[in-house]
Amino acid sequence: LKVKAIASLTQTGSTALWMSRLIAGVPIYALTPEVSARNQMTLYREVHPLLMSQTHQDRDVLLWEAEQVLLEQGVVDYGDLIVLTIGEPIGSAGGTNTLKIVRVGEHHMPGTLDDPV
Repeated sequence: LKVKAIASLTQTGSTALWMSRLIAGVPIYALTPEVSARNQMTLYREVHPLLMSQTHQDRDVLLWEAEQVLLEQGVVDYGDLIVLTIGEPIGSAGGTNTLKIVRVGEHHMPGTLDDPV
């Protein structure tokens, strides 16, 4: 697969640190609501930390919001393939257990009228 980016939704940055140890040739974007985690992740090789508010506990909403952050930052375009990682339950440190491969822009905000059934 020709993946444009890896995006890790993280509380502490531990998943981003683990990913930084691998040389994948794909940029890693670590999205966190924690300023201290963002600051720490600036030291990780090939990791680009971004602040992202965590206003929801719904996985699909958070993944959609992460996609929007990457679009707003200009690091991905509509149609790009990206890998998203997240842990459940949401907000728990050390619980990354989900990986999704998505095409940017193919999904709508969950819970809206445009949400595909």
